[in-house]
Amino acid sequence: MTEKKSLDEINGSVAVPQYNTSFFRKFLAYSGPGALIAVGYMDPGNWLTSLVGGAHHKYQLLSVLLISILVATFMQSLSIRLGIASRQDLAQAIAKKAKKPVRYCLWIINELAMMATDLTGVIGTALALNMLFKLPLVFGVLITILDVFLILWFMRFGIRRIESIVVISILTVGLIFAFEVSHVQPNLTAIFKGFVPSQTIITNQNKLILSLGIIGATIMPHNIYLHSALAQSRRYDYHDSRQVREALRFANWDSIVHLIAALIINCLLLILGGTIFYDKADQLASLMTVFKGLMNYQVVGSLASSFMSYLFAFALLVTGLISSITSTLSGQIVMEGYLNIRLPLWQRRLLTRIITLIPILVIGFLVHFNEVIFEDLIVYAQIALSVALPFTLFPLVYLTNNAKIMGKHVNKKWQTILGFVLALIITILNIVLIATTLSH
Repeated sequence: MTEKKSLDEINGSVAVPQYNTSFFRKFLAYSGPGALIAVGYMDPGNWLTSLVGGAHHKYQLLSVLLISILVATFMQSLSIRLGIASRQDLAQAIAKKAKKPVRYCLWIINELAMMATDLTGVIGTALALNMLFKLPLVFGVLITILDVFLILWFMRFGIRRIESIVVISILTVGLIFAFEVSHVQPNLTAIFKGFVPSQTIITNQNKLILSLGIIGATIMPHNIYLHSALAQSRRYDYHDSRQVREALRFANWDSIVHLIAALIINCLLLILGGTIFYDKADQLASLMTVFKGLMNYQVVGSLASSFMSYLFAFALLVTGLISSITSTLSGQIVMEGYLNIRLPLWQRRLLTRIITLIPILVIGFLVHFNEVIFEDLIVYAQIALSVALPFTLFPLVYLTNNAKIMGKHVNKKWQTILGFVLALIITILNIVLIATTLSH
């Protein structure tokens, strides 16, 4: 295959300061890719599992969210190292090592995973439009095709501007949920206790299943592919070992800070579910029921409960729209890396969205766009992502342990062992999750 840069229009497009510059200034220069990654950790699938986890067990599963993000941080660090040290994204690196039949199989698996990611964004956006404007779900689904043009418009301004928009969006969503949680007055002592892992997470079957759902919804294949490409967006001398080490250092700081932001948002969602719906878990069947539950919840002071519900819907709309950016870029990485086929972003977006809309519309019409059944598609999208995840994590650990690819930045022995152990545990947990979900 002809050698190509990963996301050529983005690769090396952002200048970073060199020596004798403050830590904060360098951090700001490298900050941004982590925000695009963080979006994948707060999509509608995460929203639903966090809210349901809170409704069933109040704040007791906060520790599971914390563990999930710690594992995700480690995996994202491997993805960053692969991109910076090898100057390849994960799809390119796998394609160089895999034989053609294997390469095509992996492309199909990951292409389906990208579509599953896109599906959650479509459903989240359609639900938000229904909540805010009473727009029927079928029209909400169809109108999402317009974000193809939104993406095209965004890309004209370069990756730095997109990163800024995403950072502002994440901050907005975080402030909305912080505001809502502060007005439902959760028990702070119980919240802090929730971050301490409990043995009952393993022994209680319901807790275990919900914990598996949270883990399954947290670590997703497209984030691993995307980070390995976005890590190459900064322009520096990659022949200078000092600058490469600096790039690795600040790219990891960027990842850590934004994943902490994603953790906080997911924790706020779980706390919101635990405060409003605890002991009423049977009433929480969908994101729509959360919207209606907030509408009827007796909030503190004179704040209108309808304002709380519309803030929730607005936050859902924001995350649905910005997730379109990351799923587009991830899909392009997978197609270019595995097949060496390059499409303009708007064509790639249009192709993915049309293919995603077909099953959504077919199933939607079959169930008459029933809100609860329609949202079940998010659950099945999580299953598709769970299936694809082992085919992402194991190659990632294997490649970053290859000295010919990584040079002096090859994994330390403990990193390789930890990586394979975590990948194996996540695979087993996802198999259990899939079997449990399908058996219901």
